[in-house]
Amino acid sequence: MTSLRSETTRELLRNLYHARISRREFGRQAAAAGLSAATIAAALNIASAGAQDATPGATPGATPAGTPGATPIGSGEVVRSITRDEYWATVQAGFPFEEPANTGGQIIYGETTDIGTLNPILVDDVYSGRISGFIYEYLVGSSVVDGTMVPALADYWELGADGVTYTFYINQNASWTDGTPLTANDVVFSFDATMAETSISPRRSSVALVMDSYRAIDEKTFEITSLGPIAVFLENSVGLVGIVPQHLWQDVPFDESWGTDPGSTGADPARVIGSGPFLFQERVENSYVTLVRNDNYWDPTAIPVIDMFTFQVTPEASANVQALQTGQIDIAGIPFAQAVQIRDSSPDLNVVDYPTASFNYYTCRVDDTERSPFFTEIPVRQALLYALDRDLIAESVYQGFAERADGTQPTLSPAYAPDRINTIYAYDPDMANQLLDGAGWVLGDDGVRAKDGVRFSFECLFSEGVATYEQQIPAMQQYWADVGIEMLPVAVPFQTLSEAADSGDLQMCVWGFSWGFDGGQGDMFRTDAVRPNGFNTMRYSNARYDELDLMQQRELDPEARVEILIEQSNIVNDEQAAGIIVFRSEIVGSQRRVHNYFPNGYGYVWSIPYAWVDATE
Repeated sequence: MTSLRSETTRELLRNLYHARISRREFGRQAAAAGLSAATIAAALNIASAGAQDATPGATPGATPAGTPGATPIGSGEVVRSITRDEYWATVQAGFPFEEPANTGGQIIYGETTDIGTLNPILVDDVYSGRISGFIYEYLVGSSVVDGTMVPALADYWELGADGVTYTFYINQNASWTDGTPLTANDVVFSFDATMAETSISPRRSSVALVMDSYRAIDEKTFEITSLGPIAVFLENSVGLVGIVPQHLWQDVPFDESWGTDPGSTGADPARVIGSGPFLFQERVENSYVTLVRNDNYWDPTAIPVIDMFTFQVTPEASANVQALQTGQIDIAGIPFAQAVQIRDSSPDLNVVDYPTASFNYYTCRVDDTERSPFFTEIPVRQALLYALDRDLIAESVYQGFAERADGTQPTLSPAYAPDRINTIYAYDPDMANQLLDGAGWVLGDDGVRAKDGVRFSFECLFSEGVATYEQQIPAMQQYWADVGIEMLPVAVPFQTLSEAADSGDLQMCVWGFSWGFDGGQGDMFRTDAVRPNGFNTMRYSNARYDELDLMQQRELDPEARVEILIEQSNIVNDEQAAGIIVFRSEIVGSQRRVHNYFPNGYGYVWSIPYAWVDATE
């Protein structure tokens, strides 16, 4: 399928959207340009969606997203978003903030996995995102109330009467922590860094699919246009591009150099200059990252109360939890197996659990006919999931804080609809054996199936130090052994796993993923979203899925868009593009001495700038 990033394709789409050419002429030119039939059909459907000028909720003054994933669409008048102040008022109304009784002190957040980068352009894991998000900022962010798009660096934005031109008004006081003003030129530069042909940003393909152009109007005004009326334009453009200072990064080539630059690794603190509420102080790889309060933060209402925030890495999950229980750290995720016991026996801890947009899953190279020929066959991939008792895994490994995943849309997604999924992979080893037999994988004398001289035996990478995997991986190994499949588990550091996924140098891996809140999953399943320009580690490709992904991005009716998302979920679920095991909750423990800490499904550490700690005696 021809990439929709190409200028030829974008120009054809622009001409179609703006009625400069007829649908028939578009089809002729698109075919001549080498676009596939699926792409042409998708573009024509997009044009039809774009003709729907009147959209529910698209009235002047509407909130930025009345439904998760519903970007406001123009209706012939300028539409203005809520302001940052208005958003903050909803946050204050939604959470029981206390007036700080003490200032200063530090909060230590414990994790079993190190961050991968401090650079927001390159972030592809939740740990890096949590830390870089305190140093760098975006024009917009996700609401911690409902996951919708809200102002961040921008005080507000406007959508033009044409329905495709967005204008962002950057806060007049926004500045970098070295005192340099933050301007629209920094925003342009950050988009340049993301969109360059040689960029290693995992967001590049997502932004390219929706964005037409961008420019600085003046020092504090940034304009970006979409390829057409797009329901999730904010989420897939300005919501994905972290803003970095041009004056520090302009001499670094837009290539792998960004990943190794001391400003990304933290080796040179003078190059880690952001605009956020915390300043970067130090990073010792695989040990800790230390941030300190930015006393000159441009938003005086959000200057942190505490002096220091530390991200501490303790590879062993049991040691991390023990450090929480003994008060050596203040915040940590609690393994599912220990959640009830810790909640009942630790009076000094607050323990909360909440639904999320996350799932646990395994991915395989579905295109590797030499190293992993078994995973190229859909019936075999289906057999893998049928062979797992995921209800028991959810109940025993996750202690009931998870549910069997039916389809691919997690609990907080607007398209979560387990009753609408075509194929339910309930535990059925007989079906698994039947599918494997039908695919020609014959059980050998050693108990392992084989086909054409190839044994069904493979390595499965997983992150070391994750307590859940101590039970889950052996269980998966045994379930698959029961149907003649040999899985060889290999525990590695998360970053090693991530690098293997980027390069494709793996057969299978087990890990987790946390989605945004608009329901779009093309970043994982689109043909052009292969790592590092997306999260398609499987190298999966389905033309109909790609076509639908274009449609869902441009469908203006929220209910109709959900229907498309459900159809997409059924495609990848039926073909088992990835093995979604469970939709999981999150369990977090914090010391009672930490106040104003409110983790929820829309944000894990979002309230840290407002948190305070009791004075030590």
